[in-house]
Amino acid sequence: MTTPTTTLRDLADERFVSLTTFRRNGEGVATPVWLVPDGAEGLAVWTPAGSGKVKRLRRDGRVTLRPCDRRGRVAEGAPTVEARASVSDDPARVAAVEHRLRERYRWEFRVFGIVERIARRGREPQRVALALSPA
Repeated sequence: MTTPTTTLRDLADERFVSLTTFRRNGEGVATPVWLVPDGAEGLAVWTPAGSGKVKRLRRDGRVTLRPCDRRGRVAEGAPTVEARASVSDDPARVAAVEHRLRERYRWEFRVFGIVERIARRGREPQRVALALSPA
């Protein structure tokens, strides 16, 4: 019996995924992220523009994704999906992804926003949207 292949879109129902970006030396850096469906086959993520993952993605759009918990812990045997990521700082695109995340995660999104504002002493970071598409 064969195991069905997991596609990028199969991850759309996951609450969190571990998004791995790659350093210049090829070392992967995994970060748990929220996501929403985007188009027919893709997913979208919303993140601070100055984050390490954005810097790495501007250089190399290759990513892998795995289902995880809110702390980024990946279960043994969890599927790995290879994808391509592109960064958009278009305000309309960023706002659209934020709106969809707010609808999907509701109170969690609001609580996270409050905690983030406290940690950043009220400064709201500039955000970008990441478009994830099949590799």
